[in-house]
Amino acid sequence: MKNLLLTTAIALTFGMPAYAAGTHSGGHDEVKTEEAHGHSDGGHGNDGHGDAHAMMAAGMPGMADDVNRTIDVIMRETDDGQMIFEPSTFEFEKGETIRFNVMNNGELEHEFVIDDVEGNAKHKMAMAEMDMEHDDPNSVRLDEGKSGEVIWKFANAGTFEFACLIPGHYESGMHGPIKVSQKMAQADVEYTQGKIKKVDAKGGKVTIVHGPLLNLDMPAMTMVFRADESMIARMSEGQDIEFVAEPVKGKLTVTQLK
Repeated sequence: MKNLLLTTAIALTFGMPAYAAGTHSGGHDEVKTEEAHGHSDGGHGNDGHGDAHAMMAAGMPGMADDVNRTIDVIMRETDDGQMIFEPSTFEFEKGETIRFNVMNNGELEHEFVIDDVEGNAKHKMAMAEMDMEHDDPNSVRLDEGKSGEVIWKFANAGTFEFACLIPGHYESGMHGPIKVSQKMAQADVEYTQGKIKKVDAKGGKVTIVHGPLLNLDMPAMTMVFRADESMIARMSEGQDIEFVAEPVKGKLTVTQLK
């Protein structure tokens, strides 16, 4: 009788389907991989999974050596119960590689995920059924007080989305648009000559004595411009430059520099 029971238990064990839980890379993303390539992972190791993440609608993983600029992103909760990202929106040009320096300044676990709206909606639905932790190059998940980074190349123009897909967080405000525009043809760019008077690296500002800003129909004068960290790193007081300035979120900002 004991032998019969043992034989039956072994047969049931090997006959049952296997269920796996864990990160997105081992969860619903694996289904996406099979659908994208028309076959299962058999015979291809991890290559199939890597190919699925090589290119997405929102772009592809970026290389550290190709980073055009670094942007700080804060995740936190507010006193009125909202959950937010700061900044709440991004604008880039097609082809830019951005390092997102993500910091969780809240009291709850949060994540930062880049995808199109449809992709985020599908992932959010899957996570509502089972809270799976992302382990993909387009995302980072952080406990309170922790920081991490995502390096991403925006290879396609369009409107995409960044979000926190932990159940309930998206609905509490943790999402925002990423607008990626076609890069302006070099022949259409109007560069202005100028001389840097002062650099305020901490404040993200630079004072420039400049000629007419033709693209903005502004005369020659001395003005204070905003500039991101990577741009300011290329500047020094007394430096002669040729630059392009454009309004970004209501502030005149140096967007290109020769």
